[in-house]
Amino acid sequence: MLKTRICELLNIEYPILQGGMAWVATGELAAAVSEAGGLGIIGAGQAPGEWLRQEIQKIKKVTKKPYGVNVMLMSPHVEEIMQVIVEEKVPVITTGAGSPGKYIPMLREVDTKIIPVVASVALARRLEKAGVDALIAEGAEAGGHIGETGTFPLVSQVVDAVEIPVIAAGGIYDGRGLVAALALGAEGIQMGTRFMCAEECTIASEAKEMIIKAKDRDTVVTGRSTGHPVRCLNNRFTRSFAELEKKGIEPSELEKLGAGKLRLAMVEGDVKNGSVMSGQIAGAITKVEPAADIIQDVIGGAEETLRRLQKCR
Repeated sequence: MLKTRICELLNIEYPILQGGMAWVATGELAAAVSEAGGLGIIGAGQAPGEWLRQEIQKIKKVTKKPYGVNVMLMSPHVEEIMQVIVEEKVPVITTGAGSPGKYIPMLREVDTKIIPVVASVALARRLEKAGVDALIAEGAEAGGHIGETGTFPLVSQVVDAVEIPVIAAGGIYDGRGLVAALALGAEGIQMGTRFMCAEECTIASEAKEMIIKAKDRDTVVTGRSTGHPVRCLNNRFTRSFAELEKKGIEPSELEKLGAGKLRLAMVEGDVKNGSVMSGQIAGAITKVEPAADIIQDVIGGAEETLRRLQKCR
């Protein structure tokens, strides 16, 4: 049985977190992952507080196991989101797009564990000093908003720089990835793209089908000129966006072009004109299956990988 400090910290059976993806990670998916022994996470995105409260209630009807909420700190609703988290006594939050430092005192009052996503060693050190519980080191192979450093070099350097537990993310989808993360010194993994193809994930079937059909080179990164690069599956929208970037369109105009495109793909199913945020590992995903089967496949694969490595001694 694979047990790490992350399992103890979060009171979960397996060191597997499900990414808190906006318009993707709803209460249904998070509940299924938590019930299966991982940590399911609701993606609050830019949603208002009452939406989050409704998603939390969905989880509480299904499982009594720990769950989390991902908070996008630049959201216009971040204050009410944090208030709901405190009122509902959410066990864990992950954060992105800033520092959660100002919220730490109120979260500590309800014993919420705080785990920011980082893409650099400098930020990791700063957040450890601020008093967070653990860190998610997310490499550029991940889907959605990304940094510049790959998962392997980022995770190993963050592990060396801090004392608190580190969770690896970006390009991980199976047991081999979990073992590789442990070898780098991480104590858990976060997966996003593979859980998009969980049966309990409520995104449009067109988006799941696009991920399953994807090949190894089918993701692209747009938005570098805006300072907010995003990894998506290549489609009509990304090609149009890239052409406008080449023409030197103002970053503010490009940001407007991208507004609402994630929902267009994930909720409405327009995978040609919407933003299908996906990690590079999409090419390895071949089917839709229950979240519990995904977790068991990862754990079983990790144990098999460890047995194989033992034979190499």
